Formats: sequence, structure tokens, C-alpha cells
Amino acid sequence: MEVKAFIENYKEAFGEAAELPLGFWYSDERIGITEKTGGCFFKAMKDVRAGRMISLNAEVIGCGGGKFYTGFTEMPEFVPEFVSLKEKYKKTPEMVVDYVKALKVPSASRQYLHFDRIDCVDCFDELEGILFLAGPDMLSGLVTWAYFDNNREDAVVAAFGSGCSTITQAVVENRKGGDRTFLGFFDPSVRPWFESGILSFIIPMSRFRVMCGTMRDSCLFGTHAWGKIRERMNG
Repeated sequence: MEVKAFIENYKEAFGEAAELPLGFWYSDERIGITEKTGGCFFKAMKDVRAGRMISLNAEVIGCGGGKFYTGFTEMPEFVPEFVSLKEKYKKTPEMVVDYVKALKVPSASRQYLHFDRIDCVDCFDELEGILFLAGPDMLSGLVTWAYFDNNREDAVVAAFGSGCSTITQAVVENRKGGDRTFLGFFDPSVRPWFESGILSFIIPMSRFRVMCGTMRDSCLFGTHAWGKIRERMNG
């Protein structure tokens, strides 16, 4: 499906009030805003949501965890103790180490990680995934769509991790041709940079291509129940 066609379907399904999702991908060319962000790089998503691409690398990302989860550096030695003893997101540093090992963060083979709003993207070819910013009603539609042709218990995953680790999860899933999707932004450290009613929903491109083919057959089109939700979203 072409980008334009998806946006048309998306707006028909969710309404004109629905915020457009963001695409992300790696390349060797710096093509967007590259101002350094202190702390969480998701604070820069306000630019992407406004239609301005950002291009990230190790020099631009100010957070050690962010540099690691995007694949630009090895895990800093301080991370396990910081996540456990400072942030208190895991009981012990050893649990953090075990989590990171299981995640298998891939090293970035390209120089930059880009984020851009979907209407500013030429095509889906290079994208790793699509990031939706959604409240409960929007999530209802996205999650139901994800389960439409997938009976697996992990068709939609709400895994532990930082905001940037949800990007890692999607990249890993895409590169192995997987069909899981990911709820995110449960991490208290990322939440201040988004509205209180917003979570993330990320669809890896390996799954997104399939879901685009099922979209118009799902409840998002022509059903009474979803029609009531869509009306409320756009009321």
C-alpha cells in the first residue's frame, strides 16, 4: 500500500481528528533536525508531530540508555544500577542485565535514526516501523485491528522497557519478519513528554504491510460499534 492510500484509509477509519502516526528508519544521511537533546530524546517528538523530521545519532542523543537502545553504543556500565537503584524500575541490577540480554539490542549499521510524520514520508520501503500516539479510543481500534487476523496471545505486547526500548523491540521484530505489535510509553521517564492520555502503539513494518491488507475488512469500516467510537473521537 502506498503512503497516500494508507493515510486516506486511516482518516476514513479514525476520522480527521486522529493524529497522524510517525515513521522511523535508519540511513547514513543526515536529513532532519539534529539538535542535541539532553535527557530523553522523545522530548524532540514535538517537532516530528509538527511535521519536522529529526535525525538522531550518538552525538545528538543525550541519554546513555537512548544511545544504547537505538544501537549507537554498547550498554553503559552505569545503566543496570541506574535503572534499578536510582529509577527503581527493576528490583536488582542483575534483573536489568538479564532483561537487556534477552532483548538482544542490534547495533546500528547506519549512522542516523530518523523520525518523520507519515504524511512527510515518500514511501514505506526503508521504514522499520510505524509509531502511533493514541488515547484509549484510538488504542481500541488499533489493538482490535491487530488481532483481526492474528490469534496469537502475543499479537499485541506490553513489554517492560523504556520509551526508546519500544523502538528496539519493533526493529528486532521487523528484521526477523515477525508479527507482534507493541504497546508502550508506560515508562515514567518518557511520560512527561506526552499528554497524560497518550500511549504508544508501534507496528513493525513486517506486520504493518500485512495489516494494511486487512484494514478495510476489519471492524474499522462499516460496523456500528466502531462507528460510535469514531464519532466520539471526532466529536
